[in-house]
Amino acid sequence: MDTVSIARYRSAAPHSPSASVLPDAEADVNVVSEPPSLHASTDEDWVVVIEPNFTGHRWRYVEWIAQACVEAGHRCLVVTDTAYANHPLSQRIASEARPDLRLALLDLHTVPFGPQYAFSVYMRFRNFYARALEEVSRTTRVRLVVAPYADYFFYTVAELGTPFGKTPWIAIVMGMTFHHASIGLRTPRRPIVDMAKSLLFRRAMRAHGLRAVFTIDPTMPDWFASKHPRHAATLRYVADPFPEILAVDPLLARARLKLDAHARYLLVYGAIGERKGIRELMLALAHKDDAPCLVIAGVQDDETRAFIDAHAPQLTPAPVIFNQFVSEEMERDLFSACDAVWLGYKQHYGMSGVLVQAYRFGKPVVASADGLIGWYCRDGSLGPLLDNLDPATIARALEALAVLWNRDAPAVQPAQSNLLSRNTLEQFKRTLQAAMA
Repeated sequence: MDTVSIARYRSAAPHSPSASVLPDAEADVNVVSEPPSLHASTDEDWVVVIEPNFTGHRWRYVEWIAQACVEAGHRCLVVTDTAYANHPLSQRIASEARPDLRLALLDLHTVPFGPQYAFSVYMRFRNFYARALEEVSRTTRVRLVVAPYADYFFYTVAELGTPFGKTPWIAIVMGMTFHHASIGLRTPRRPIVDMAKSLLFRRAMRAHGLRAVFTIDPTMPDWFASKHPRHAATLRYVADPFPEILAVDPLLARARLKLDAHARYLLVYGAIGERKGIRELMLALAHKDDAPCLVIAGVQDDETRAFIDAHAPQLTPAPVIFNQFVSEEMERDLFSACDAVWLGYKQHYGMSGVLVQAYRFGKPVVASADGLIGWYCRDGSLGPLLDNLDPATIARALEALAVLWNRDAPAVQPAQSNLLSRNTLEQFKRTLQAAMA
């Protein structure tokens, strides 16, 4: 891996999972005729981080895991799909050209023939991971695989075993909710589905080579322990991390974002899709007097962008929209400048990094009572809860915020006793490094 840090590939045969790869002459990044792994010396062992999707928060997990790996003295190879060649993380790894951190771009989304792939997204992702390791292992000695978002394929492990052969691996699961109903969280009741997924999960925990599984759900390790697992990998809680970015002066942040110094702003942040509850929020704001000004920051999917464009003219005051990738500096300004954060998510029952940031910046949230977000916010100390996304319910929650603002109540003060205080990047890295040793 001593030449360049990026190569771009496409499958020679569109539906062959093990087809050889050829360079794409149209690539707008550095191109070589073979993967960077082909230059690895035989005495070098690498930790391989496989993540086929850099959208939402996933790329940040890849970045943090790679940092933890390198800081612990390991060599790290990040593997993702060619679609993310121009992603800021890919570009950063390429420009730094570190000897201990490299990037391989492979065609991970080509779907092979077979009904199991046509009808099961889990099987398709399983194939992606297995194929990625196969490509890398041809020339690179891999000591450990890390799957930052193992939800993609984890349920297949129970029946089919590990997709990584004899290579040891660790995994992070983030959105598994099959145990929530049994421990009292607000979540859809699906007895048969939840029972099946519970069984598949417990059997997967006994997979060959699986060193440890980490979950960002603090309720899951206790649930798993109550099942008295035998001969299973360790399941540990790892707090959903965010760098400890210090807030800046709100007026300075507003000036940089071109926001009014005296208005009240409600922030909707992250990957902006239907599950953010953005449609329900905008419809409620359209019929509410004295509504806060909406700030929408993050990349929007096509359908959501069309909805926002159509309904934004109906809102007074007009929303401020940043349909773009948000840098760390801009993120700091957004959370410093805005007065409250929207977490009224729709059909989202897992954890939210946006909740962590709102807590860290001392900003109240308007949060769904469902799933883990509702579990964290259940006592109301972080802001008003939404039992549903009806316009009247949203209006009442915003009125509760207005009461706090009119009283000039202090911002939410993070308490060290709150579980969210553990959501630091340093703690996340230490937890992963222990498993990599």
